[in-house]
Amino acid sequence: MNNILLNNGVKIPQIGFGTWKAPTSEVTINAVKTAIENGYTHIDCASVYGNEKEVGQGIIASNISRDKLFITGKLWNDIRGYDETITAFNQTLNDLAIDYLDLYLIHWPRPQKYHDDYIEKNRQSWKAMEDLYKQGKIRAIGVSNFKEHHIDELLETCEIKPMVNQIEFHPSCLQKDIRDYCKQRNIVVVGYSPLANGKVFQCEELKIFAQKYNASIAQLCVQYALQHNVIPLVKSVTKERIIENLKINFTISCEDLCVIDNITTCGGSYKDSDNINF
Repeated sequence: MNNILLNNGVKIPQIGFGTWKAPTSEVTINAVKTAIENGYTHIDCASVYGNEKEVGQGIIASNISRDKLFITGKLWNDIRGYDETITAFNQTLNDLAIDYLDLYLIHWPRPQKYHDDYIEKNRQSWKAMEDLYKQGKIRAIGVSNFKEHHIDELLETCEIKPMVNQIEFHPSCLQKDIRDYCKQRNIVVVGYSPLANGKVFQCEELKIFAQKYNASIAQLCVQYALQHNVIPLVKSVTKERIIENLKINFTISCEDLCVIDNITTCGGSYKDSDNINF
C-alpha cells in the first residue's frame, strides 16, 4: 500500500476501507478483519455510524500491530465545544478499544444548528483537537464536508491547520473548486462514496471503460480517484469484493479521464454543508 504525506509529515495510506452503513454485527467484525488481512491498513470510522465497537473488534481479531494501522474517527454534528469534543473523542477511543487515533475529523461544519455562533463552536472543537494532537492522542487532525469558507473561518484563529478534508468524490461529483483550494493549501483530500452509493454500476459509459481496462467498475472508480489525487474510501462486506477493490494494476489514459470527468449520469448524494439539517 502506497502512502501520501500529510502536511505534518504523517503518512496516510492512499486507499481506505470505509465502514459507513456497515451493520452492528459479526458482518462488520469479519469485514474489517478480512480487509486488514488482505492489505488494507487505513480504516475510516465515525461515531455516527454506530458500529465503532464492531470495527474495534475486527481490528483486534486481525491480530495486526496497532502501529501498522491508520485509523480515522469523526466528531458528529450534535457535539461542539471544547469539553464536549474531548468527551466524544474519548468515547470513540473506548468504543474502538485503542489508545490513540491517527486522524480525527469534524464530520460537518454544522452551521444550521448553531446559526450565528457556528464559527465559534467549530473553533472551540478545533482547539480541543489541537490539544489532543499536542498530547499525542491524535497523529493528524482535519475536517470533512468543509467548503472553502468553512476552512477559511478555522484558519483565522487556529494554531494548527487542517491536514485533511474528507468530501464526497466520484464520477458526476468532482467538487473541483474545493479540491483545488485544498491542493493550494497542502490539505489532502479523502473521497467518500467513490462508487456513488452503487449508482456507478448502472452507468453505461463506465461499463465500457471497465471492459477496456479489464477491470471491474469499482476498480475503475478507485483508480479514477487516485489519478485525481483523492484517497478513496472503498466499502464492502463481501470478501471477494474487499480483495478485488485493492487490486489495481492499470492507469486510465488522460483522454479517458476527461471523458469520465464529464459523465453526469452517476448522480450523487452531495449535500450542501451550509444547509444540512442533521
